[in-house]
Amino acid sequence: MKKPFLRALNGETVSPTPLWLMRQAGRYLPEYMKIRKTARNFLDFCYTPDLAVEVTLQPLRRYGFDAAILFSDILVIPDALGQDVSFLPGEGPQLDPIRDLSGLEKLNLQDLHEHLSPVYEVLTRLSGSLPKETALIGFCGAPWTVATYMVEGKGSKDYAATRSWAYRAPKEFSRLIDLLIEATSAYLIEQVAHGAEALQIFDSWAGILPEMEFHRWVIDPTIEIVRRVKAACPGVPIIGFPRGAGVLYRDFVAKTGVDAVSLDSSVPLKWARDQLQPHCTVQGNMDNFLLVAGGEAMDREARRIVDILGSGPFVFNLGHGIVPQTPPEHVTRLVDVVRGAETVGSGG
Repeated sequence: MKKPFLRALNGETVSPTPLWLMRQAGRYLPEYMKIRKTARNFLDFCYTPDLAVEVTLQPLRRYGFDAAILFSDILVIPDALGQDVSFLPGEGPQLDPIRDLSGLEKLNLQDLHEHLSPVYEVLTRLSGSLPKETALIGFCGAPWTVATYMVEGKGSKDYAATRSWAYRAPKEFSRLIDLLIEATSAYLIEQVAHGAEALQIFDSWAGILPEMEFHRWVIDPTIEIVRRVKAACPGVPIIGFPRGAGVLYRDFVAKTGVDAVSLDSSVPLKWARDQLQPHCTVQGNMDNFLLVAGGEAMDREARRIVDILGSGPFVFNLGHGIVPQTPPEHVTRLVDVVRGAETVGSGG
């Protein structure tokens, strides 16, 4: 296993530190925006292999990251299950909300792989196009996070409808989660079959749940997805990202079986080094707005992260995705700083 990113996920300490960035293909790149204008809408963009392959490769040409991540979206799963999904300019995703059992009856797995076949084609083509030292990451949304969009019908500040349903009628709500576990597991296994070498499970809204609900709707579904994927794809590393989990990151790592955990920017580095890194690879976790600011503040924090976490299995990343207003030259500088940082392990 010679690829630096995969070596790190396999538990090795790698120098220089491997890095990739969430949303590294995206609206901060002028070449991305030029291609984005050629697609009718965002879902068509994701489902058009020529476009999705090209924008996946764009940041690699600029920055030489250690991994490419499939260009797609977490909401292709509800779309493939039969829910009406669209993306409105300036408003984000819009879905026909599912609030009860009658809404669940409209969903089915029958056409899942046929519907997602363009995504699998993207992976196949990427696996033959990447530099030999660059790994290919597949991904999905975790059941809890995908369910929040399916129930709310859009993004939300408090996810009141989803939380209320989960608390009021957990047996009903678990039918949605169980369907998403089945669809997500099958989707990830098929991604590996088409060339993905590692997988990341994004649970962007995990942090809104209290402890017991976090265990039920975040940890337990992840346990089952990891079990199924590892049974079918032994040796393929899985990264979990329960954003906002706080101290519950520790339970997530201990119980789910993930090979690595991606840290949001609120996680203290020394705590992560002492509590998480002995058990799995850690990934993260620079504030994405430090990347917007650039300059000495960005340089200093990047070096601090590498200093504290770089003496164990570690992949440099952000605590969340690159935002559109990020200057591309700041990413160039970040790559230079991370690759030039010495791993001295003096984090205290």
